[in-house]
Order: sequence, then structure tokens, then C-alpha cells
Amino acid sequence: MKRWHFLITGKVQGVFFRAHMQRVAKSLGFTGWVKNLPDGSVEAIVEGSEINLAALLDWCREGPPCADVSQVEVTDEPYKGDYTNFSVRH
Repeated sequence: MKRWHFLITGKVQGVFFRAHMQRVAKSLGFTGWVKNLPDGSVEAIVEGSEINLAALLDWCREGPPCADVSQVEVTDEPYKGDYTNFSVRH
């Protein structure tokens, strides 16, 4: 199991990015959370199997239909097993 920290920039707020990411992450078996940041970016902590990471990264680079993603930064972090689901934080 692995853990990643995501930082997604571009036009990613006000386009249902968090709700869509929650749905995609859950469908791929990930746990963790996603939230909007004050600077207009989206942050997420994702835990799960590395086997589906490429699919989640591909989705993050596109986002939902109205999003315009300019960059996705992903940082490996030590796995903690902190989460039982994938939630949207406010």
C-alpha cells in the first residue's frame, strides 16, 4: 500500500473537481480526502494500491469537463492507513 499527496492547479475550483475526484478515487479503491485550498488549487491525500495510480493521475490531468488543469504535483509519503473511505473536505 502507498500514500500520495496531490496538488492540482489550474481552473479546478467551481467545476465539481472534488466530487468527481471522490467518485473516481472510490471506484479505483483509494481512500483519503480532497479539498479546495484558498489559492484556488485542490489538494488531496490518497492511499491505496499503486496499481491504479496511473489511472487516477490520468483523470487528475484532465479533471471534470469544465476544469482546465495546468499542473498535477504528486509526492510520495509514508503509508499510514489513516482512512476507511475517500471524502471531500470543506
